[in-house]
Amino acid sequence: MSDPPLGRDTDFRTEARARSEHVRRRARVWMAPGIGIKRWLALFMLCTFVGAVGFLHFTWTGPLHFIATRWILWLNNLLAPEVLPLYVVGITVTTLALLGALWSILMLNRTMLQGAGSEPGQAVDNILEKRTLSRGPRFVAVGGGTGLSNLLSGLRSYSGNITAVVAVSDDGGSSGRLRESLQMIAPGDLTDCYAALSDSPVMARLLLHRFQRGDGIAGHTFGNLMLATLSEEQGGLGEAMKDIHEVLRIRGRVYPASTAPTTLVAQLSDGRELRGESSFATQVGDARILNVRLDPPELPALPDVLDAIREASQIVLGPGSLFTSIIPVLLVPDIAHAIRQTSAPVVYVASLMSEPGETDNLTLEEHVQAISAHLGRAPDRVLVNSASPPDEVMRRYAAAGARLLDLHGASQDLRGRVTQLPLLQAGHARHDPHALAQALMILPSRPTT
Repeated sequence: MSDPPLGRDTDFRTEARARSEHVRRRARVWMAPGIGIKRWLALFMLCTFVGAVGFLHFTWTGPLHFIATRWILWLNNLLAPEVLPLYVVGITVTTLALLGALWSILMLNRTMLQGAGSEPGQAVDNILEKRTLSRGPRFVAVGGGTGLSNLLSGLRSYSGNITAVVAVSDDGGSSGRLRESLQMIAPGDLTDCYAALSDSPVMARLLLHRFQRGDGIAGHTFGNLMLATLSEEQGGLGEAMKDIHEVLRIRGRVYPASTAPTTLVAQLSDGRELRGESSFATQVGDARILNVRLDPPELPALPDVLDAIREASQIVLGPGSLFTSIIPVLLVPDIAHAIRQTSAPVVYVASLMSEPGETDNLTLEEHVQAISAHLGRAPDRVLVNSASPPDEVMRRYAAAGARLLDLHGASQDLRGRVTQLPLLQAGHARHDPHALAQALMILPSRPTT
């Protein structure tokens, strides 16, 4: 019989190594701290050993002494004692019996899980989430846009206690069209955050699907239309929050800053006033944004949001657009009051670059000052990227009018609040989700009770 082709043999070895690595990875997950498997496995082995000793005592001294003796003699006849001592045979038989017991338990669990419509891989992921991630820090992340959803996609690997509080004053694109036609809050940033935290990859993909054709729906995402449907059906998104979290299998919670529609208004340095955040990028011109406000200003906040802030281990502001993503959430009176009162550290994740039309010529320190002025409390820590973007990326951003935010000219007070770490995603000028999440994990947090 001829040997198999080399390519087929190589593929077989590659597949075998992949299967072996998969088994090792699954075993490492089962043995991870906090899962609660090792303690019960150790107890099972201890009880098995004690039971074996007890059984030997019973058989050797009790009515089964004759049977035990015949069993020992039978094993002794199979193997030469001078080659393999009888005690080694006993250890081998005991080990094989223990492995058989463990295998039977494993197969019993597999059968029960499959009967319940689950797989062992899904089971260990669920256990990891419920037993390990549920003990993670209580993060409250404030902001909007791609910056917040990017942060959430990293934080979800470290904690299941995440509450995202999202700005809903956007009046452009799909969100603006739905907001104007249905008199609802802007759903776009909510959709991005739901997708980032959803435990269903299929649902996360569908939420972000943007229709390219069809009268009335072209340009809308599926997630925006779903939120619009729930808002229409239940008279507002506030009443639909519980249903949304259950349907989308969210790891954590996502809430709008307020359930009432509002308009963002900017006061400029040349005396003009701009209404609607979609106009900021094109109409600010050479002026600077001095401050922003909401119209109407007295907006209600969801009780769940205020509870999350009071119980938080850490409040994270950003990353995101300063005047259109972060500060609008801080302008909701009850949210600002709750953040001012909390003893949890407030961390501002500084943007990597300035934003043309919104933060032109603003230094990093002026970003922090703007947050302090609108919130009524300065951030306790400012997390700043220390890595340099590639030259090609910097040239592209410079051509668009953006520049790198750094500590050049910063005061001693700001420098005392700054933590600098490499947070850059390789080859881009945006935060790496996992590096950012790891950085937040090592910053001081209020202990949870």
